[in-house]
Amino acid sequence: MHFRAGVITGAVVTLLVAAAGWWIVYRPAPASSATTTAVKPATVAHILKEETVNTITLTPEATQRLGITTAPITIKPTRRTRSYSGEVTIPAGRAIIVAAPLGGILQAPTTGVPSPGAVVRKGQSVMMLLPLLTPEARTTIASARVDADGQVNIAKNNLDAARIALERAQKMLRDMAGSQRNVDEAKATFDNAGKTLEAATARRDLLIKIAGEADKGTAAPIPMDAPADGMLRAVNALPGQNVPGGAALFEVVDLTNVWIRVPVYVGDGKEIDTAADAAIGELVTKAGATTHSAKPVVAPPTANAVAATSDIYYELDNRATRFSPGQRVGVTLALTGAATSPTIPWSSVVIDIHGGTWVYEQTAANVYVRRRVIVRHVSDGVAALASGPSTSTQVVITGAAELFGTEIGFSK
Repeated sequence: MHFRAGVITGAVVTLLVAAAGWWIVYRPAPASSATTTAVKPATVAHILKEETVNTITLTPEATQRLGITTAPITIKPTRRTRSYSGEVTIPAGRAIIVAAPLGGILQAPTTGVPSPGAVVRKGQSVMMLLPLLTPEARTTIASARVDADGQVNIAKNNLDAARIALERAQKMLRDMAGSQRNVDEAKATFDNAGKTLEAATARRDLLIKIAGEADKGTAAPIPMDAPADGMLRAVNALPGQNVPGGAALFEVVDLTNVWIRVPVYVGDGKEIDTAADAAIGELVTKAGATTHSAKPVVAPPTANAVAATSDIYYELDNRATRFSPGQRVGVTLALTGAATSPTIPWSSVVIDIHGGTWVYEQTAANVYVRRRVIVRHVSDGVAALASGPSTSTQVVITGAAELFGTEIGFSK
C-alpha cells in the first residue's frame, strides 16, 4: 500500500511540474498600453472618379476644324418602340403553281426553260406540253373544262363581292365613319380576287383551246405560260419528261410586296400599337442605318405555343428586291402611349468596345468631358435616356465621334 501511494504521488507531481514549465515558456506577452494602428491591405494613391477623367481641351482652331456643335439635354415625350426579329414571307395568294392540264410530254420553248430565280413576265412561255390525246385524256379535258367554268364563275362572284366591300370602305372613310386601314384591307382583298379571276380565266381558255383541237383529232404543243409577273421560284419537271395531268410544273411568286412575320411574346401583345407602321431594317441595328416603312395587314392567325409567341404581319414594298423569302430582319414596333424622358440626338451617343454608351459634356469653352449614359430606346433619330447628365446640360451633338477618336488616339 505504501509503495502504490508513492507511485501515484510522484506521477501527480511530475504533471504539475510539466504544466508549470509549459506556461512559463508559452505564456502570452502582456498587452501594450499604447494603441496599435491597423495596417491597410492596399494603398491607392488617387481614387479614380469617373467625373474627373477623360477631359479633352481643344484649341479654338481644333474645335472649328472638327465642326463641334452642342445642344442641351431636353425633356419631351417620345414615341416608345421595341425591337423584334422578323422573317420575310410571301403574301397569301402571291405564289402560283402551274400544273399540267392533262398528261403529255414536256418540251422546251424556243428561248429555253428559264432557270429557277429568273424573272418572268406574264404570258412568257416557260415550257411546252405535247398532250397525249388518249380516250381517258379526252374525258379528263371535258371534265376539267366544266370545272374551269365553275372556278371562273366563283372568281367573278368573289371579285364582285370584294368590289362592293372596297366601295363601302371608301364611302365610310369619306363620311369619317371608317379608317384607312379598312380601305387598305379591302383593296388587298380586291386585288387578290382579281388575280384569282385572271388565273381561272386563263386556265379555262386553255382548256377550251385544247378541247377544240381534240375534237379535230389534232394536238399541237401547248405553251405553259407564266400566269403573272414574278420570279420563277421552282421548276419541278424538265423537257422530255412524261407528266400526268395535274402534275406541278413550276411555281411563280410575286415579290413586288412581301410580308414581314413578327413573332411577339404574348405578354407584350397589349403594348404593341398594331395600327402603326413598323420600321424594317437590318437584323442588328446600327446607328444611322436606313429603315423601310411597312404597313400592318390582316393575315391568317399564326402562333407558336412552345415559344409563347403570336405573329403580327406587315406588308413591305419590295420592288427593289432588297428582301428575299426567309430572310431575317430587324423590326421596330411602336408601343401604345408616349413616355416623357430626357432626350438627345442619337448622333450625340458614342459606343465603346465594351458596348458602353457615352456623351461628351461641354464644361467650359473648348473643354469636353465624357459622361456615361444609358439609352432606353431610339426613335426617329432621338435617343431617350434612362440615366445620364442632368437636364439642360450642354452635350456635343455634332462631332462626338471625332472627339472620341481624339481621346483614344485614332485621330490627329
